[in-house]
Amino acid sequence: MKIIVCVKQVPEAETQVQIDADGRWVTLGAGTEFRMNRFDECAVEAAVQIKRKFADTHIHILSIGPQRAEAVIRRSIGMGADDGTHILTAKEGFVEPFRIATWLATCPQAQSADLILCGAMSEDLMQGQVGPLLAATLSLPCTTSVVDISINPENEQVNVAREIEGGYRQTLVLNLPAVLTIQTGINQPRYPALSKLLRANRLPLEVLQADQLEQPQSYQEVERLLPPRKTRDAVFLKGTTHEKAEQLITILSNRSLLT
Repeated sequence: MKIIVCVKQVPEAETQVQIDADGRWVTLGAGTEFRMNRFDECAVEAAVQIKRKFADTHIHILSIGPQRAEAVIRRSIGMGADDGTHILTAKEGFVEPFRIATWLATCPQAQSADLILCGAMSEDLMQGQVGPLLAATLSLPCTTSVVDISINPENEQVNVAREIEGGYRQTLVLNLPAVLTIQTGINQPRYPALSKLLRANRLPLEVLQADQLEQPQSYQEVERLLPPRKTRDAVFLKGTTHEKAEQLITILSNRSLLT
């Protein structure tokens, strides 16, 4: 079985950002730290767990981004993946999901995969579109927010459970090849083993130049970025615990929230 896992590098959540002068993207602060998107970490872990059950499984990692994005491919290999491809972008900035899906779909590894795993969304943009768009581009069945996976290699099918509204789960059977987007909580991603990290750091990666791949029609662009608006001021209660409780009761009573 050949599994493709799509991973993304994102900045740490506490990163300070500034909107650029043209208002169309952001500048990250000096010394910004980057890591693998947590949804994608769960996708890598899901692939590694499948590999432990089916020894002939090969895991290939795909990632798009500037030079620094190479780090998440190597971390994935340290977790148990076999190799990877880096689609290298020339600059920072917004890349629309349809373009990302098109670039991923042009990789021969994706076109011959038995199973493609993506995170349910990225932590920075939270659009959740790349996985379904990739499936549509490759004409493959897809399901999102997967929280359980069971492979049936004899029937060339995968049984999945996915989260739906109201805390319920939906069970589906998909024919392979298929695309699944993985929800956090499906597993606990492992730390990369030192021996595998050392191997990952020595392993040559396939590099594709994004500007030499198919450039699809643009369907989405950033018009303008704005910081969140402050809608109200916070009230900080001061004094002893008893005094704070009395202040809170007064505030709630004045707003007719207590009877």
